[in-house]
Amino acid sequence: MADKGLLLIISGPSGVGKTTIARHVEKQLDGTFSISMTTRPKSVGDQEGVDYYFVDQPRFVELRNAGKLLEWAQVFGNLYGTPKQPVVDTLSQGRLMILEIDVQGAIKVKGCLPDAYAVFIKPPSDQELLRRLRGRRRDDESTIQRRSVEARAEMARADSCGVYDAFIVNDILEQSLDEAVLLVDAAVSIRSGS
Repeated sequence: MADKGLLLIISGPSGVGKTTIARHVEKQLDGTFSISMTTRPKSVGDQEGVDYYFVDQPRFVELRNAGKLLEWAQVFGNLYGTPKQPVVDTLSQGRLMILEIDVQGAIKVKGCLPDAYAVFIKPPSDQELLRRLRGRRRDDESTIQRRSVEARAEMARADSCGVYDAFIVNDILEQSLDEAVLLVDAAVSIRSGS
């Protein structure tokens, strides 16, 4: 499927800065950010085709069963997945395609696209991740504690699953941004043979 381009997977727990890093790599290396499909209701401020493709559950299941999703998962009762065709099209043009997905999705994608380059973003410590989650002011304390437990489990799975090519500890953001660009640029160069 990946003729010339590079598929970049970026994963990490909530609050670790993965979206900031992914968007920086996208901008610096002229990449394309994959837009996920979901059955979750549209939130205030969500834009169709920008934040997600919003579909109902029967449509999602139809696309999944037809093999039109690269990966999918159920999270808190909603379905999320990566439409396959935009990924195929971007890679066939020799471009960088960026997927921001969880460990479960990364395992699925690397299973069918082993040449994908996967990076996992870690916090410098559990305490720092808790501080960042609280600082976002998006969730109540019980949700923050649940996210913290999930983060530890996700990091342990990322360490042991064998699909990640690189790990970045996001302690100082500017350094993490530079490290991500250097790693991905090197992977693009290797992929393109330059």
